[in-house]
Amino acid sequence: MLEIADNGRTWLLSGPASSYAVHLTEDDELLHLHWGPRITLADAEALAVRPLPDYWPFESPLDGREEYPVEGGPRFVRPALSVRTEERRGTEWHFEAHDSEPGADGGLRLRFRDGGLTITLHYRIRHDVVERWVSLGNEGPALELLRADAATWTLPERVGWRLSQLHGRWAAESRPAASPLTYGEKVVGSRRGHTGHQHLPWVALDTDATEEHGEVYGCALGWSGSWRIAVAQLPDARVQITGGAGHDDSGLLRLESGQSYTTPVFAGLWSDGGFGGASRAWHAYQRAYVIPHADRDRPVLFNSWEATEFDISEEQQSALARRAAAIGVELFVVDDGWFGRRTSDRAGLGDWTPNPDRFPKGLKPLADHVHSLGMQFGIWVEPEMVNPDSDLYREHPDWVQFQAGRKRTELRNQLVLNLAREDVQDYLWQQLDTLLSSAPIDYVKWDFNRAFTDAGWPGEPYPQRLWTDHVHALYALLDRLRAAHPGVAFESCSGGGGRIDLGIMSRTDQVWTSDNTDPLDRLAIQHGFSQIHPARVMAAWVTDSPNTQLNGRVSSLRFRFVSSMAGVLGVGGDLTRWSEEELAEAGEWVALYKEIRPLVQHGDLYRLRPPTGGLSAVQYVRGDEAVVLAWLQAQSYGEPVPALRLKGLDPAASYECPETGEIHRGAVLLHHGLRTGLRGDLDAAVFRLRRM
Repeated sequence: MLEIADNGRTWLLSGPASSYAVHLTEDDELLHLHWGPRITLADAEALAVRPLPDYWPFESPLDGREEYPVEGGPRFVRPALSVRTEERRGTEWHFEAHDSEPGADGGLRLRFRDGGLTITLHYRIRHDVVERWVSLGNEGPALELLRADAATWTLPERVGWRLSQLHGRWAAESRPAASPLTYGEKVVGSRRGHTGHQHLPWVALDTDATEEHGEVYGCALGWSGSWRIAVAQLPDARVQITGGAGHDDSGLLRLESGQSYTTPVFAGLWSDGGFGGASRAWHAYQRAYVIPHADRDRPVLFNSWEATEFDISEEQQSALARRAAAIGVELFVVDDGWFGRRTSDRAGLGDWTPNPDRFPKGLKPLADHVHSLGMQFGIWVEPEMVNPDSDLYREHPDWVQFQAGRKRTELRNQLVLNLAREDVQDYLWQQLDTLLSSAPIDYVKWDFNRAFTDAGWPGEPYPQRLWTDHVHALYALLDRLRAAHPGVAFESCSGGGGRIDLGIMSRTDQVWTSDNTDPLDRLAIQHGFSQIHPARVMAAWVTDSPNTQLNGRVSSLRFRFVSSMAGVLGVGGDLTRWSEEELAEAGEWVALYKEIRPLVQHGDLYRLRPPTGGLSAVQYVRGDEAVVLAWLQAQSYGEPVPALRLKGLDPAASYECPETGEIHRGAVLLHHGLRTGLRGDLDAAVFRLRRM
């Protein structure tokens, strides 16, 4: 809901529990007023009349109070907008007008002008998530956008802020870390051309929040290229968070006359329900407004990669498909190795036609066979990459990113295609549209297995634009493919969790959380992932034991399944080597997952105990039902399994647990079932609860 003061210079956006307010002074300075619990318009107007402090001459009264700091004038904070023309650098804007965003969600637009440059700040509140972005239009001579962030968030004055983030690396993504915020800046981001394994584009700040109590302020950026979020505690202890596309300030785009640029969305959320309440609010927002077809269940899939790697054939895949169908799999995916001369990672990328030796009649016979077994059919692609040993590269060596006169860096024996080029965009559209039209394909796993290193474009007047234009071209290609093939679902993958953000999630149906499929390691990765993203998109596989891909750990099929059932369940082991007993047990777990799937994929998540050793557990609640997934990592002799206090249930109601045969009150502990259901190291159990 948007409310505007009578003088037209104070604006208040409100959701169910929170409000966001800004004010324009008579000098056209846009000041932040409030972000937090719901307030009235009268409250916002009272905040607007408070005078600015007098800090001159060594501090600016605008710093820490401006809604969107620009470069130039009496400001010393990090600018959200930095513009350079042939004559000058910086911005001196003047307010022009405000209006409402069209559509059911409403919203607010505030338009400013500096000569030929128009700057429009956009606001929209969905649930209690405030979406902010900026659009820039040039009506004058050419100019350069050195930096154009999506938003600057201003926090209330508090003592003892604590900063939380999600860091990691390949196969160890999404690790939560919290530390006291100190004076100066903390910068997280990616300069790799994609979102990155090292940091998810999310931060949260609190002073004393726990899992279920206390205020939490969180911000998440929807951008799938290089990015930066800077959290600053200023000299007067005020805190601001600035973020957007691009990592450095060396140049984002050049805008000729008549051209425009729109930043990605930088979303913010205030919650007074602790980190758990904030997570549930983020999940609900993404299911309602970000994830395509989020109301649909994601199917149980089988992926062939860990079973076969590059050594595949139509007959072999058919045999795996029959076994997958027998245990209840709903989607069968052929991973890498089906196309071109792709017998290893040294060749084939870029040639998106079936290998004639492995699939002499194309993919259609295998897809038809998979469909006849009652499953959907999917494939793996990596369209943004090319091997030097490929027909595409031999014909178009200039289509990759490279620096003139420099060695072309190969990572995983591949180079990055320059998607900013229109001819590359046209080629990929033709190849992928033809592929999806050639066989009944229901699902595409879209991978991205290396970062940018030689981001050059010889002959292009402004080569820096490829960093931004690559992402825009990726988005446009996905949007075009989804429109042309509406029955095809897409998964985002980047060597695991290297491209997970609100931008790519608005165009894909699920994401590959990590290449690490070890069920114990996955508990920590999934715990961090859940801080911001819902189980509805979190793909998780059951693979073979010992885990030959990473650590050689041995784990039971029970532990592997319950670990993966916390998200979108998949199977990635070599089913041709599983015993009849293992296949029968797998079928039982798949059947149980299908029963609890509506709760896991669409319910509210409660993190009952973190995976820090010993017992860990999560609970999903939807309506009158709940399910608890519990894992015992290790247990010492004589040490009892601790009880779990259930959450999100009606404390006055009774709930039946079929696994234990017990009746539980909504506010009591799950105790006896844990002791009888969990025994020894690396054990796991599932407990369903239904209201009586």
